[in-house]
Order: sequence, then C-alpha cells, then structure tokens
Amino acid sequence: MNYIGIDLGTSAVKLILMDETGNILKMVSRTYPLFFPRPGWAEQNPEDWFRETAAGIKELTADCSREEIAGIGTAGQMHGLVALDENDKVIRPAILWNDGRTAEETEYLNTQIGQEKLLQDTSNIAFAGFTAPKLLWMKNREPELFAKIRKIMLPKDYINYCLTGVFATDYSDASGTLLLDVKNKRWSEEMLRICGITKKQLPEIFESYEPIGTLKPEIAQTLGLKPQVKVAAGAADNAAAAVGTGTVGAGKCNISLGTSGTLFVPCSHYEAEWGGALHAFVHADGNYHLLGCILSAASCNKWFMEQILQDSDFKTIQDHIPEERLGKNNVFFLPYLMGERSPVNDTNARGTFLGMSMDSTREDLLQAVLEGVGFALRDCLEIARKQGIRVKGSTICGGGAKSRLWLKIIANILNMELTLVKTEEGPGYGGAMLAAAACGEYGSVAECAANVIETVGTVRPDASIAAGYEKQYQKFRKLYPALKNVFRELYAEQS
Repeated sequence: MNYIGIDLGTSAVKLILMDETGNILKMVSRTYPLFFPRPGWAEQNPEDWFRETAAGIKELTADCSREEIAGIGTAGQMHGLVALDENDKVIRPAILWNDGRTAEETEYLNTQIGQEKLLQDTSNIAFAGFTAPKLLWMKNREPELFAKIRKIMLPKDYINYCLTGVFATDYSDASGTLLLDVKNKRWSEEMLRICGITKKQLPEIFESYEPIGTLKPEIAQTLGLKPQVKVAAGAADNAAAAVGTGTVGAGKCNISLGTSGTLFVPCSHYEAEWGGALHAFVHADGNYHLLGCILSAASCNKWFMEQILQDSDFKTIQDHIPEERLGKNNVFFLPYLMGERSPVNDTNARGTFLGMSMDSTREDLLQAVLEGVGFALRDCLEIARKQGIRVKGSTICGGGAKSRLWLKIIANILNMELTLVKTEEGPGYGGAMLAAAACGEYGSVAECAANVIETVGTVRPDASIAAGYEKQYQKFRKLYPALKNVFRELYAEQS
C-alpha cells in the first residue's frame, strides 16, 4: 500500500507519496501567500492551505493507482491560531508561529500569571509564538471576533478537519499551544480559564500515529481517493521531521534547517525540571522531547541572498568561501530577523551585523549569516546540556542541509558529527510514516523508523576548525546580552 505525507509549511505545502517500504514515489510542492500586515506580524489564509493541499493531492496521485493509497498523515507548522465560527467559517487570517504581535500578552503570562505557575500547568513558559498569547491578543484587541470563536485549531488540524470532518489534534502539536498539561497529556483547565475559552472549543487529542477518521465522501470524490482512506492525527512539523529522520528514542538528536531552525532531543520519560528556555513537548512516538527553536534559519540565508545581494545563485557565492576561513571570521551576525524564541525569548531582538570594516566582503557577511544560525543552535544545545542531556551527534534535515558548507560550519560550531538521511523531506516523510503506522503497516513509530530510514553520509568536525569556532562562540554569546536593552529601546513599539 501507499501513503501520503503532507508537510504544511510557511511558504508552501509539500506532499510525498511513499510506499510501504519507505520509497518515495513522487513529490509535489505548491505555494501560497504569506502576509506581513505590520512589522513583526505574519498571517496566512487557511483556505489557501486546503485549496493547495487538495490540488497537490490530485497532482501527486495523478499517475498512480489511487486504490493503493491507504492513509494520509499531515505535519504542520506549529502554534498558528486558526479560529472558526459556528458555521465552520474562518473568522480571521491565521496568526502564525513567527508572529511577534503578542509581546504584551506574553509578558502578562510570564510575569502576572508567573513562569512558575505556567511551568506547573503546562511544563513551559510563554513565548510570543505560542497559541495561548494569540488567543489573549484576540480577546484584548479583537473582542468581537473572539466572541465568535466556536472551534480553535492548529494549521495541520484545519487540513485534517477539511478532509475528515473530525475536530481533532495530536499531543505533539497541542504541546505548543501553552494550553496543554504536557506532563499529564490533557488540556489545562487553568490555562483555559486564563484565556477565556472552554474545553468544548478545543479539539479531542490523539497520539500522532492514531487514526482520527476517514475521508468525507465528498472529499474522497473530489480527490479521486477511496472514502476508506485513513487520516492519522499527524504531528507538529518538528516532531514529524524527527520521525522522518529516525530520531525516535532517547540518546538521539535532530537539527532542522528550514525557515526556522530547531534542535530536537527525544526523551523516554518526562522530567519535572524541564521547561523554561527550551520547550518541553510530547513526541510523535508517544514519549517526550526537548525543543530549541530559533525563528530564522534558512530564511536568514534566503533573506541575505535574495533581498540584500539580489542573487539567487546560492551555491556559487558559497563556493567562494574557503575552508581556511572557517572559525576565523571577524564579522558576526545575530539571526533575529523575526525576533527570537530559544533561548532569549525576545520579540524586540533584531538581526544585526557586527565587526564590519572597510575590507569586509559579501562573502564575509554571508559566512557570518551561516555562522550566526549555527551559533544560535549552539545556544539551544548548551541549554539542553545544562539539563543533564548528553548529545553526541545529530541527524540534520531541511533545505539548509543541502549546503555542504553550512553543514561543515554547524558540525564544527557544535563540535559533533552530523548524519544525513536518504530522504530530505523530513516532516512530509514523517507524516507518511505516521500514516503507515495508523494503518497498521507497522506496529509502532519506532518499528517504522527502524525499517525505512537510511543514512547516506556524515559530516565530522575538524579539531582545528572546531577550536576556532569555540573561541568565536564565546564572543557571540556576549552580543545579545550587550544589545538586549538597545533592542528594547529601539524596537519595543514595533512589536
């Protein structure tokens, strides 16, 4: 049998068709608009997501036997607020994960409610990107629209709702709402009270690998698929990407270099000491994980190349950066183009170049951009290490992982081996794997990963380069603390 994996991203929806052995038969990508109504804001129309997803499914399955398709699994961008009214109509554009408008609401939660209380109720502190601050923002700034809300869901759940008519989510995605009691895997009554919502407005929660239902007959007919096709609960994009790289079980790690960047560390059990600078979430395999998230990763490279240099030839300019320059750059870059989450949690932070001189070149600046993302990931790794977690190596996925230069930079900044897997489509591949598990093709997510994941190479650190980057990192980590108050003074009004 064959399985469809859907990766509902920020810039596009990517779909893959996978057979029961893990082979990818076809891939399709379809884009949709992203809107920035104000500096630091980010919105999309959920209807655009489903329109392009439906069109993508039809394109994906056009040349195959649709009778062989058994299941669908969706991975989705986290934290986004999708609100429906009593007629199941979208009330307003979805407020996305990288939207920074909720600075006041986030501060209220962390100071007035208190971080200790939040950690007790949800295992996490408030970040501007989380769903709960978005609900408070709507309640405070758009009370008429807030009063119309009958269903609250996350982006991938909207896709699943359109496919099945079932109002559902999964634990990994629900973990990022700040509405879930992560430790006990249930909605937090206290957080619902604080946000002014009821449990009836929230979806039923499933494990990522559990089926939530089958296709609605009219949707099946539109897509040309069997109504019996099962739809898995699916997972948050980072959890799905971890599944898609085989990052299942304790002692492993996955780095994702997508629009945002993440450091994902699975854990076999919950620890009461977790929470704070890193997110403590449920994993798609039913266990837990720690997650460090930087808001701008590959998007930094895209921004610098396309908007600043106005050059789309990413490879050629990277080829002009020799290996002997690694660990020796005099230019530093803070990759906070959309504010920052882990570990600084500051919507006022901004992208910043430091150390430029008359002899600085565009290659120096690009190198600084790539290094800045690596240093930000190192910040997350250091927090995990403070929690007593030992990470010896990591898989890596996402669009940025296609750059051999960037892989070498990150391997040396983190001073650990990076492993590449055969399939680069982490979230979509993970979604298809979850669909296979939901259909009984495999007995568990771990069994599926053990059977389908293949590694294709490694990137190892070089001792001399790693030593240079260690010195550079110690300089980098001093920059944000020195600029924190400057950011607040200059940019607080924009957030």
